[in-house]
Amino acid sequence: MTAGAGRAMIALTLCAGLAACGGTQGNRNQNVDPDIARGQSRSTIWDLFGNRSDPNTTVGVNKYLWNASLEVLNFLPVQSVDPFTGVIVTGYGTPPGGGRSYRATIQISDPALDARSLKLALQGAGGSAVAPDTVRAVEDAILTRARQLRIRDGRL
Repeated sequence: MTAGAGRAMIALTLCAGLAACGGTQGNRNQNVDPDIARGQSRSTIWDLFGNRSDPNTTVGVNKYLWNASLEVLNFLPVQSVDPFTGVIVTGYGTPPGGGRSYRATIQISDPALDARSLKLALQGAGGSAVAPDTVRAVEDAILTRARQLRIRDGRL
């Protein structure tokens, strides 16, 4: 093979490879994000997690669970509250008629009045563990009070 034929073969291979990149005239948007194909674009990564229907909507917190938590644990001093994430953090306090002090962290994670929406963590003085039965009893008291508040509002 001569040098000219070798160059011609390389040029032909490059042209054939370039022609293969052309593809067909079918649906050009088949591998494109459907939102972008419809003309909707995202400006940041955080827009993926946003509520497109109403930008003012935030995480929902059940108001009955929120108020019941504050009422049942009213003997504990509130250190911080965040109604947007549903977290209430208290300091140490002693329940009426009790001799041991506790502190609590409550998270209300859903707008539904449901036991799964309520998460309670109790801690004894000095960081000691609290019996699961005690935690369950406080959760039950909060859920019962929340149901009473809902019935009182007449929204049952």
